[in-house]
Amino acid sequence: MRAILISVLATLRGVLVSRAALHLEVLALRHQLLVLQRSGPRRPRLVRADRLLWAGLSHAWAGWRAALGIVKPETVVAWHRQGFRLFWTWRSRRRTGRPPVGADVRALIRKMAQDNPLWGAPRIHGELLKLGMEVSQATVAKYVSRSTPPPSQSWRAFLANHVGQIVAADFLVVPTATCRLLFVLVLLAHDRRRIVHVAATSHPMAAWTAQQFREAFQWDQTPIPHSRPRSRFSGGGGDGEGHGIEVVRTAPRSPWQNAYVERFIGSRRRECLDHVIVLNAAGLRTIVTSYVAYYTNSRTHLSLSKDSPTSRPISPVGNEPVIAIPEVWRTPSPGRTRAA
Repeated sequence: MRAILISVLATLRGVLVSRAALHLEVLALRHQLLVLQRSGPRRPRLVRADRLLWAGLSHAWAGWRAALGIVKPETVVAWHRQGFRLFWTWRSRRRTGRPPVGADVRALIRKMAQDNPLWGAPRIHGELLKLGMEVSQATVAKYVSRSTPPPSQSWRAFLANHVGQIVAADFLVVPTATCRLLFVLVLLAHDRRRIVHVAATSHPMAAWTAQQFREAFQWDQTPIPHSRPRSRFSGGGGDGEGHGIEVVRTAPRSPWQNAYVERFIGSRRRECLDHVIVLNAAGLRTIVTSYVAYYTNSRTHLSLSKDSPTSRPISPVGNEPVIAIPEVWRTPSPGRTRAA
C-alpha cells in the first residue's frame, strides 16, 4: 500500500513539473539503472562518461539531488570542481607564439637597467638592437626593474666620482728626547691613499704651511680641494685658500670626518714613531721620509684590495728563500731600538 501511494504521488508531481525537468529526471533514473545493470551485485562502477553526465546534470538541473541514488551529492560536486580545474588548465596551456627570451638576454637587460638607472626601456632596447639582438621593446620593459631611480646621485657616488680630486691635511705632534714638540704636516690624496707631501717643523706658522702647499702643488697643476681639521696652525691664507684650493673644514672634535689621514697618522705612530726616540727635527724628517716610502711602495692596504698605493707587481719566489729587509725601524739587539 505504501509503495502504491509513493508511485501515485510521483505521478502527480510529474504532471506539475515542466516537461524539460521531467525528461532530465527520466534520463537520470535510466542512467542509474544502466550503471547498476552494468556493475552487477558489486559496487557501482562509474567511468569518466558517467561523471561528466552527472556534472552536467548538476549544473543544468536544480532537482538533480532528489533523483540521485548511486552516489552522494558531495561526490558529484567534487567531480564538477575537478572538471572545472581541468577546463581552465586546458585554457591556460602554452600556445604557439612569440619565442621565449633567453636567460642571457634577460640577465643583460637587468644588468643594463641596474648599471644605468636613468635608462628606460626604449634606450635599453636601442642598445640591444645595436648588439644584434632582435627583441621587442615590450619584452625589454617586462624585464626592466620597476624600482624608482634616485633624484640625484648619492653621496657615496659623489665621493667615488671625485676621489681623485680630494686631499686631506692634518698635523701630527711628536715629542722629542729633550721634551720638545715637533709638528708633522701630512697631505694625503684620497685616490689610493697617496702621500702627496709630508714635512716636519718645530714652528708650524701660517707662512710655513702655505709654503708646504706651494711645494706640494706646483703652478702647472690643477688646484685640489682638501679637507683639514680646525687648528690654530692654519689660517690667514696658510692652508691653501690663497692658491685656488677650496678648503672644507671638519667639525670640532670630529676625527671621523677626516678618516683617511687620521688612519695614516695612527698607522705611523703604531708602526714607526712608537718604536724610536726622536732627537731633533732633522732626525724626524729622516724617519718620516723613510716611513712614507715604505707606506707608499711596500705596505699593503685592505681598502686597495691588499695592494700598496704604488701598485706592487707580483714577484713569484719559486724555490728561492724569502729574505726580510728592514725598511723603517729594526731591533738589532734586545733592549735597543733605532731607526733603520
